[in-house]
Amino acid sequence: MKFDAIDKKLLQLLQTDSKQTNKELSNKLNLSVTAVFERIKKLENNGVINKYVALVKKEKIDKSFVAFCHIKLSQHIQEYVVQFEKDVAKLTEVLECHHISGDYDYLLKVMVKDMEAFREFMVEKLTNISHIGSTHSMFVISEVKNTTAIPV
Repeated sequence: MKFDAIDKKLLQLLQTDSKQTNKELSNKLNLSVTAVFERIKKLENNGVINKYVALVKKEKIDKSFVAFCHIKLSQHIQEYVVQFEKDVAKLTEVLECHHISGDYDYLLKVMVKDMEAFREFMVEKLTNISHIGSTHSMFVISEVKNTTAIPV
């Protein structure tokens, strides 16, 4: 799908605040409300806009401890990869799981209440997943940048 300047601006505006009304967007884009509605529908129908979500402030729900975990599988064979991915997808503490290149096979972003909750997650959940050869965890000291907006 090709994007013109208005599509790009519309995507930027929606990524900043998706609760804006079509009327508010139309004023910012100098378009009619109908034109804005049609452009949004086109972006949704083409899968460019995947879904609308509320971004929750982690400190307000007592989940401010963030860790990144490198995972190395004991063997990198299809059966182990498929099973690991299925198992890790069930862990609510894991916000992101990326299959990566390099010394480790996966990078997980984990969010829990505190260090004690992280230890509990590691001991009771993560290490119970089959075929994990080793892990290496790093803890966030401070968040410098965190955005969900993708430049267009």
